[in-house]
Order: sequence, then structure tokens, then C-alpha cells
Amino acid sequence: MLRSYAESLGTAGPIILILLLLSLLSLGLIVAKTMQLWSCRSGKELRELALDQWRDGEHAAAVATLRAGKSPADRVAAFAAQGLVDGIERQDLEGELTRRGNEELDEMNRHIRLLELVAMISPLLGLLGTVLGMIQSFQELELAQGAANASLLAGGIWQALLTTAAGLVVAIPAAIGATLLSARIEGAGQMIESAAGRMLMSKSR
Repeated sequence: MLRSYAESLGTAGPIILILLLLSLLSLGLIVAKTMQLWSCRSGKELRELALDQWRDGEHAAAVATLRAGKSPADRVAAFAAQGLVDGIERQDLEGELTRRGNEELDEMNRHIRLLELVAMISPLLGLLGTVLGMIQSFQELELAQGAANASLLAGGIWQALLTTAAGLVVAIPAAIGATLLSARIEGAGQMIESAAGRMLMSKSR
């Protein structure tokens, strides 16, 4: 069915099919990344409680509290607290925290570039479809040797312009999704850095 519909659009058909696949891909990525990042900035109250426990000398309780968290900042802060309990050298601990923080960021950023790529190439594909459609329309006009009516030319033009519209329809949600998700990841990264730093600087009362 999709193939027959694509064929009815002439040269615009394959471009429309590609844009449809890109649309499904981008929507799937947006949903998947939203679910993954839903709790990436959570746990602020939990970390404050853990810091209070740590300052009160309840180190084991602070570690347990942080491990109950679901955000990347909770996991990195939990490792920082456990490292302090285990007596790991500060320089070594800071290096490991940096590595773990980068791993968390890499995991959160996975597939965001793909979403940005969809947002970038979709308008270009739409423009390509428009150019190919216009070429086809003027070829038909030339073959008609002046006998072509306006409806024939208009039909070819609207089919060509359809790909530009489709490209923008695909690109706009992908661009919005990539921007909002990247902003959320950036905020989560700042939380990771803050949580680890505060834990390292925290002292028992």
C-alpha cells in the first residue's frame, strides 16, 4: 500500500518513504530517551538527606540512602561516599569519579546525535525531493511541446513541494526533542558534578 502510494507521487515517492521512516525513527528515539532520562535530575532531597547523615557520622546510612536513588548523581555520589568510607586516596577517588561521571554522560547522550542528524538531513531530503519533482514537471512540459495544460504542471509542482513540507514536519519535532533532551542531560551532568564535589568536601560534625 505504501509502495503504491509512493509510486503515485512520482519522483517524490521514494523521498516521502525515507522521510516517513526517519519520522518513525525520531519519534521512537524521543520516546525512548524521554523514558530513560525521566529521573536523571531527581533525588535532590535524597542527596541532601545523605549529606546530613554523613555530617552526623552516619556514613553507612548515607551510602545506603544514596544507593536507593535512581539518578546518575545518586550513583556517583554513592560511589564517592563509599570510597571515602573505604579510605581510597583522594586523587584516585577523584579520577574514578570523573571516569564514572563521563560514563553516565555518555550513556545519557547515546543516540542524541542520531536525533540531531534526523533534524538536519530531513529538510535537505525534502528539498532534494522538491528539486527532483520540479525537474520531472518541466520535463513533462517539454515533452508536451506546448500542449500541456496548467493542471498537469500544477500537479507536478504540488507533488514536488510536498516533500519540502514533509521534511520540515519530520525535522521540527526531531530538533525540538534533541534540544530539550540535551538540556536535560546538561542539567543532569551539573548535578553529578555538584553531588560528587559536595560529598568529597563534606565533613562529619
